[in-house]
Amino acid sequence: MQAQKETCMPEIVLHYIWEHCLWAGFEQQTTDGRRVDILSVGEHNQDAGPDYSHARIRIDGHEWIGNIEIHICSSDWVKHHHHLDPAYDSVILHVVRTADKPIYNSHGELVPQCELQYPSDKDYLSALFESAQQMDSAMARIGCAEQLLQEPKLLTDGWRKTLLRKRLECKRASIERLLQITKNSWEHALYISLARNFGFHTNSVPFEELAINTPLSCLQKHRNSLFQLTALLMGQAGLIEGFPEMKKEYEFLRMKFSLTPLDGSVWKHARMRPQNSPELRIRQFAQLLYQSESLLSKILDTNDLKELVQLFQFKDSSVPPLGKSSIDIILINTVIPYKYAYALYKHDSHAETIMALMDHIAPENNIVIRQWRVLGQQIKNAADTQALLHLYQNYCQHHECINCEVGYKIFQQKQLQLF
Repeated sequence: MQAQKETCMPEIVLHYIWEHCLWAGFEQQTTDGRRVDILSVGEHNQDAGPDYSHARIRIDGHEWIGNIEIHICSSDWVKHHHHLDPAYDSVILHVVRTADKPIYNSHGELVPQCELQYPSDKDYLSALFESAQQMDSAMARIGCAEQLLQEPKLLTDGWRKTLLRKRLECKRASIERLLQITKNSWEHALYISLARNFGFHTNSVPFEELAINTPLSCLQKHRNSLFQLTALLMGQAGLIEGFPEMKKEYEFLRMKFSLTPLDGSVWKHARMRPQNSPELRIRQFAQLLYQSESLLSKILDTNDLKELVQLFQFKDSSVPPLGKSSIDIILINTVIPYKYAYALYKHDSHAETIMALMDHIAPENNIVIRQWRVLGQQIKNAADTQALLHLYQNYCQHHECINCEVGYKIFQQKQLQLF
């Protein structure tokens, strides 16, 4: 253990050290002396819940996959009431600077803790703090930012088109995995994908679990009743409390189909606008299922963007409609990838035409795209944003510069300068 603990340092510095693997080269162990190998730090969670998800660690040779929570002191776990919150029961390691007490989850189970070891030089830590303040900046992770600012056309239209195709291929692979789960049912796989999309990133995982846990066949038996569809989905989501009439109907349907609901604590509500609440999104999803008989066929039968948009516009509904940007996201992340994957499955020559639909959808707006704009990149449509998101997530974040057309050009330029 290091002799001195910087318990007064900001927690963001510890996040930075964890995320950027500055602990590499130091032996890590739990507070009870078991060896810890960090295989993957996970994905930084910007919403409510544990700090990092999908992390992989090995404790005394046993591999664990789950969430990581980071605090300066162990006692912060209790101060933040994590010991009472089921959302933190999936934490596989509590990473701290100082372990001042044992901590437990909501089931009363002891949570493994690790006092993270890393270089303790104070000047080094001060420099880290300055870097950590820019931790959420995408530009800080785009290695060629300086060169792109000087020469934006290093990123060519041809490379963008290749990146868009690669992104659609990745989504196609995800669709194929769903087809394996659903025994090659394109309709059932689409249902799960649409459900995940209705989670709009923040609740995409619990929405997908809801769809997997609620067979499409059960919903189809009651598709002529919006009330029953809503009750079934709200009940299965574990969000039925406070709706006595729907709860009564759900209990009947749950017994009828031998269903098991999700734990309602898996849904995120913090820092969320009312129009993005899981309860409203579930009601909207129920409305879509209610009004959309043969949705898969309708999606596959047209390449007219206006007709595709109309499929997601609610008719005579008391549920607030999906906004234009929400429909665009559904088209970008589910509809067009499904049409593209199905065209390739059927050896249809229209795959390129389907990909071109992205040219006519408004560009997405998020922190990654805003940073590409700062770097002088022209962004006209969803084709551009999807290409740039794929570039950032699959090349920039993983330092795959040599496999990127831009990085390779910069490498060649530097090589020429040496001779």
